[in-house]
Amino acid sequence: MSCHQKFRFLQAVLSFICLLGMSGGVQAEEDETQSFFARLFKQAPESTQPSLSVDELTVQELGISPGISKTIDLTAQPDDLWIRIRNGFAMTDLNDDLVLYYQQWYQNRPDALRRMFERSRPYMHHIVEEIEARGMPTELALLPMVESSFNPMAYSRSHASGLWQFIPATGKRFKLEQNWWQDQRRDIVASTGAALEYLQTIYDMHGDWHLALASYNWGEGAVKRAIEKNIARGLATDYSSLTMPNETRHYVPNLQALKNIFANPVLMVQLGLPEILNRPYFSQVESSHLLDVKTAARLANMPLQEFVALNPSHNRPVIQEYTPMVIPNSKLETFQHNLEKASGPLSAWQAYTLKPGEKLNKLAPRFGITMTDLMRINGIQGKGKAAPGMTLLVPNGRGGADLDQLPMVPSLPKIADPEPVRSSSSKHASASKAVHGKEKPGKGDKHAVAGKQGLSKSTGKNTSTAKGKPENSSGKSSRVASKGKQDSGKHAAEKHQAKSAAKPAAKPAVKVSKPADKKDKRG
Repeated sequence: MSCHQKFRFLQAVLSFICLLGMSGGVQAEEDETQSFFARLFKQAPESTQPSLSVDELTVQELGISPGISKTIDLTAQPDDLWIRIRNGFAMTDLNDDLVLYYQQWYQNRPDALRRMFERSRPYMHHIVEEIEARGMPTELALLPMVESSFNPMAYSRSHASGLWQFIPATGKRFKLEQNWWQDQRRDIVASTGAALEYLQTIYDMHGDWHLALASYNWGEGAVKRAIEKNIARGLATDYSSLTMPNETRHYVPNLQALKNIFANPVLMVQLGLPEILNRPYFSQVESSHLLDVKTAARLANMPLQEFVALNPSHNRPVIQEYTPMVIPNSKLETFQHNLEKASGPLSAWQAYTLKPGEKLNKLAPRFGITMTDLMRINGIQGKGKAAPGMTLLVPNGRGGADLDQLPMVPSLPKIADPEPVRSSSSKHASASKAVHGKEKPGKGDKHAVAGKQGLSKSTGKNTSTAKGKPENSSGKSSRVASKGKQDSGKHAAEKHQAKSAAKPAAKPAVKVSKPADKKDKRG
């Protein structure tokens, strides 16, 4: 073995010895560590030592979580009609001092607000149904509160009538019959349809609901002219920027204040305004027989005032055959049953043709009626005179014709009312109007319920009421009808001709019109 080989052998032996020494040190260190942890667990309290074993673990089964519905019915209607109305609010809000004024006024008079609220209860569901069927904002359901305080017999100095306060010319324009028998401006169903059609028409004209409401109050032509003036002057043409009569200026803020109140459920509770059930209140019924208003109320087992509130359009105490009657759904079955079982005449009135030389004060005692009642029932006002050949309603008795032979629309009495006495100032004003050709917008008589109101044609009661809420100096908010130029035409004296005679029916036939799905959709 050479020296070099010996050296390499010794080097390998030394390296092996060193490795053995290191291995022993690591083993000693591991032994010391294990000894330390053994002493630690031996000294620790028994409660801190892990004691669970695999056998001691309890198995818990988790139940299947309920599945989430894939579809949500957003068309489901709430039970409270006011929630439905709030969900349909779509007009731009108006915020100004007038809105604040009216809102404070209503909130300071909760009793008046509650009375108006209660009057709206029979009509509100039908109005909301009609509004939604046309795709219109539900703020319009509050408009009769501004127009008439939901009094269907409200009547203005400008001859506006009903919940929606139609003047005669506009009523004719939208096919509301105004004849000897009835005035459909007071008809709940007919006037609501006509009012919404009118509002949709003027909205289509302006493309803005505030301007449409101003047109409803002031006239679409007047609003159009005000817009054109602002355009010529380089001014804005929104509602707040137009120059308009004081009543129209207050009109939209009044509606906005009501919206603010009814949009706040907490405030409604504080004011004591209860919910209205979101379900139809009434249905329409037709009968093949002439029917007294009082008899119809009795057959429906309803108080007369409640029946008239739902059927306020009748000018006479008699309802023509096949004329729709509004009956609460809760009374519908009772009315149908009693009408089918009724025997004998259903009307206590008959027709009488006035002969030449006959006077009302002599005719009334013959039929056992006072002259005042005879004039009221036949629509003769003041010191009116009845012309020969005119048809009158008189109580059943000798000398009268069968009421079934009464023409559909007897000629109206020719009334000679005395000319109103004018003050000197009004004479000068009239002369000035004659010279200049027309009256300035907004200077004529405003619509106001506080004027003379015809008696309720069915009950003889004076149903004229003030609105019970703030407005301009006249105390009434309604549509403006200028005496000179009007968009709907002048208020002319209306003469009605007789329609074809009614056909008698052997047995009453009843036709019921229940609320149906609305087909007419308008944007």
